[in-house]
Amino acid sequence: MSTTASGVTVKLNTGAEIPLLGFGTVSEHDTETFKLALKAAILDAGYKHIDTAWYYNTEELIGDVLEELSLSNKIKKDEIFITTKVWPCFWNDPETSLNLSLKNLKLEKVDLLLQHWPVCFAKIDDSNGNRIPVPKDSNNNILYDKDGDYLITYKKLLKLKDSGKAKAVGVSNYTVQMLERIIKETGVIPACNQVELHPHLPQLELYNYCSEKGIILEAYSPFGSSGAPNLKIPLIIELAKKYNVSSADIIVNYCIAKKIVVLPRSSNIERIKKGYALINMEKSDVDALDNYGSKNPKRYIKDSWGDNIGFDHWN
Repeated sequence: MSTTASGVTVKLNTGAEIPLLGFGTVSEHDTETFKLALKAAILDAGYKHIDTAWYYNTEELIGDVLEELSLSNKIKKDEIFITTKVWPCFWNDPETSLNLSLKNLKLEKVDLLLQHWPVCFAKIDDSNGNRIPVPKDSNNNILYDKDGDYLITYKKLLKLKDSGKAKAVGVSNYTVQMLERIIKETGVIPACNQVELHPHLPQLELYNYCSEKGIILEAYSPFGSSGAPNLKIPLIIELAKKYNVSSADIIVNYCIAKKIVVLPRSSNIERIKKGYALINMEKSDVDALDNYGSKNPKRYIKDSWGDNIGFDHWN
């Protein structure tokens, strides 16, 4: 059995194995720092899963690192599980988004393709012909496509899977009601649903629904986004002492114990190299964290377009 969290996997409903620990690639740091961090994650911490997206604007850097490590025989590209996402400005032409991602990643296909948000932005290009990620009017209001429907995006993602460009298809930021709609309309259960999830936001209704349907949940911002406030939760600190690990290890293992893919991110290269310890967390402790979050719900990611979705506890 692996002693680090990077070696644990779970099966998607396609039968493919997905590593439960993924390296988040949202980055506000310089190019070289990002590349060094990614190399440390792969070579030192043993990450086998990279979670990225067109919107993150880091896919070209990821492609460069994968190519470098592959050419130097340090890794084989097909050993790394790659997830990318289609941003809402590509809601009705997701193949354009995927082709851009594949070009930048220097890949012919990805392991998992997600619909990034179930909203539809207007399709507007800048003067260079590049798609504007979040189009706005003169009053800074987001421009949505009046004919948009997130169901259309999902249907087109399924066609991309059939084309061989994506091994599996999933969604992100979906509610139970949205999942029910796309399953009813297409008959195809998504492989996963990536949402904000952590000990302050356990999303138990969504978790139970996805568990029943065989949809793997993925947790972004597990530490609570900027400043990692979840690491300071008293119960987390108490459990870290009990298991003799870090607070970050507790949160990662909380997700792993529930077979939730967890996607922490960091630019601290020495921290990245250490990876995360794998512990056998007692069910009573997992339940205690669930109960804590149910009584103290707090969402940290509050992008304005999320208001259109109707998240519970959007506070």
